[in-house]
Amino acid sequence: MSIFTEIISVWRKEDLLSEAWEKSLEMLDLSHNMFVKAVKKSKKQESLSVLKQLKNRDKEINKYQREVRRKIITHVSLQNNINDISSIMVLMNMVVDIERIGDYSKNILDLAIYYPERLNTKILHPELHEIEQVVKSRFDKTVDAIKTEDVELASKLIKGFKKQVTTASDRIVNNIISGELNLESGSESAATVLYARYLKRIGSHLKNITTTVINPIDSIGYQLKDMK
Repeated sequence: MSIFTEIISVWRKEDLLSEAWEKSLEMLDLSHNMFVKAVKKSKKQESLSVLKQLKNRDKEINKYQREVRRKIITHVSLQNNINDISSIMVLMNMVVDIERIGDYSKNILDLAIYYPERLNTKILHPELHEIEQVVKSRFDKTVDAIKTEDVELASKLIKGFKKQVTTASDRIVNNIISGELNLESGSESAATVLYARYLKRIGSHLKNITTTVINPIDSIGYQLKDMK
């Protein structure tokens, strides 16, 4: 049994922590849904009202985060059990990462609102399109890994992150800044750089969430040397 599975079994024995965990999963699903729709809508030149309506879903994610915090704080104040602290930190860290993904999904929608063209990554840059597809796939698999407590899947996701997301995103950004990669307009260059960065940050927060499944508590959010 993994440490993560043991932690969840502890949460499920406590009403408030069990509720906090369920809310966290709902929050993760909402964040996932918002990201998928943000990517999809950014390619269609949707109306301003549609994009702003989707942006407002970030407020729902923030509401979930407050609910989770409230339940955790109430549990701590009622139980006063220091043995729960380490497992509670795992949950708190995870909801912070989920909330940040919501923020970056909102940034993607802002990009769709202000960029005058469709955010078609196949046209903008082939490697950017590849990163986009990788992050979408990673999001699907991260949700699965968390819900099923799948250690093997989590390990695979962490091992491929740097090459598939970080290095690829940095290469696009650095090539545009250095002048090695010239796009058709300043707005196209800016949109490509911003989108590459948003995808990288979403991927990074997904990696942090994935580490909760396999890493020791003091290493959550970090990629251990033997996983690079």
